[in-house]
Amino acid sequence: MSRKLFGTDGIRGLANEGVMTPEIAFRVGAAITYRIRRSVSHRPRIVIGKDTRRSGYLFEQALAAGVCCQGGKVLLSGPLPTPAIAHLTTSMRADAGVVISASHNPFADNGIKLFGGDGFKLPDEEEALIEALVEGTELDLERPTGKNVGRAERLDDAPGRYVAFVKQSFPSELTLDGLRIVVDAAHGAAYKVAPAVFYELGAEVYTIGARPDGENINKKCGAVHPEACAREVVRRRADVGIALDGDADRVIVIDEKGQKVDGDAVMALCATRMLAARKLKKRTLVATVMSNLGLEHAMTRAGGRLVRTQVGDRYVVEKMREKGYNLGGEQSGHMIFLDHASTGDGLVAALQLLSYVLREEQPLSELAATTMERVPQVLVNANLRERRPLAEMPATARAIAEVEAALGVRGRIVVRWSGTEPKLRVMVEGDDEKTITRYACAVADAAIDELR
Repeated sequence: MSRKLFGTDGIRGLANEGVMTPEIAFRVGAAITYRIRRSVSHRPRIVIGKDTRRSGYLFEQALAAGVCCQGGKVLLSGPLPTPAIAHLTTSMRADAGVVISASHNPFADNGIKLFGGDGFKLPDEEEALIEALVEGTELDLERPTGKNVGRAERLDDAPGRYVAFVKQSFPSELTLDGLRIVVDAAHGAAYKVAPAVFYELGAEVYTIGARPDGENINKKCGAVHPEACAREVVRRRADVGIALDGDADRVIVIDEKGQKVDGDAVMALCATRMLAARKLKKRTLVATVMSNLGLEHAMTRAGGRLVRTQVGDRYVVEKMREKGYNLGGEQSGHMIFLDHASTGDGLVAALQLLSYVLREEQPLSELAATTMERVPQVLVNANLRERRPLAEMPATARAIAEVEAALGVRGRIVVRWSGTEPKLRVMVEGDDEKTITRYACAVADAAIDELR
């Protein structure tokens, strides 16, 4: 089924137009509840959370109304990270969870992410069925009335529940006593809970990006702009910086020198330690096609292996569940520790990393440098006026083939459409950064010329 609403991570777009209107949100809420109501004997229970965007009020109420329209019970958490909603959905035995967030996008955008009662994102097939209900008339044929209409209530203790859950993922024999940590919450969903987690575990916490005004989410801060966190780490002489994105499902770490430690480096460090402790299931780490070749080399040297998926943390999780793996993630900072959480969680990932830093009693910069050596990699984005399958872009395909031939076995190229933005992404890896930059630009230019 061709889908118009759902992308690689739910529905996302400019708030109050296109696919992100309150009318569509209402029907999404109704569609989720309608499907649940037809398969359970109780009143459907739906947890709804959001980040700090101004438009969150708009969609929170619209989604809740849709759920109530189909006889469901709404549990409103207010601003909380995406992984918090996944946790609350399972811990409260709810039937589904909904997150209103556009993650790392600018504040004017918003989105809707859906979780099943098991705390995992809905598969593509289920999203397609929900989309069909949204666009069809079936929802309008049968609506509960009278006492069967739904209701909504606030979960006032939701932040505390999540903080306790995250802290439980940290080894009980360790504390963060003596560590100086900068936390950049990106003026987003974790602005209250993130500092609380590290403070309650004993750290000396310096917080930035924790004054949301509805418009400043991700603005020159957080995982999208980790340089703000890096400057603060250097200024405070901190041991580590934790930069989250708007909905806190991913994290970029800053070492004590103010250097960025991205998702690949964090995964390499954690996976190799889990391998040594025989805690990495099937000796396998799952990452996407965008992860650096250096990560693959690090796993091989440690006696493990790397399995790749298409881009999107949901596909990483699907592969992990299918094959029984317990660690996976993306270079962008989505990391899934399935022993602790059902989805990417920036705070859980940060705590797992810190546990190894504490145990080995070495600065993060040294651990990262000795664990993984990056292969030169460049990413060029081409903003195009339309999305067209690469198979229907012969000039671009020829440019890609030429780069593949030039790279041979010493590099690789990955070209894909963004799942959330109208961009063609060209990633090239190889021995020389100047050369691969020229290759990436050549492919991007070919696409621009072809779709001019």
